[in-house]
Amino acid sequence: MLNTRSQTKMADNADLLALLAEMTKSMGKGHEEMKKGQEEMKNQIQGVKGKIEEVRNEVQRKIEEIEGKVQRKIEEVEDKVQVKMEEVEEKVQV
Repeated sequence: MLNTRSQTKMADNADLLALLAEMTKSMGKGHEEMKKGQEEMKNQIQGVKGKIEEVRNEVQRKIEEIEGKVQRKIEEVEDKVQVKMEEVEEKVQV
């Protein structure tokens, strides 16, 4: 009888150890999957950062382009105003 209880207990312990080994293995796999997922997310974040930088550069280029157009228009208007002022001065002097 003692032998049977001891054997049963040993079998139970063996089952528990097997279960513990299985759980440890599963946890290890889960940890690896998490690391892999984190690495993928890190790569995606880097890709998004790259896209953001591209957009930022494009926006800056467009701003500079528009500023150039505005400056040319201002100069054009200044030239027209100067011509008109000269015409008015000529009329006033006559």
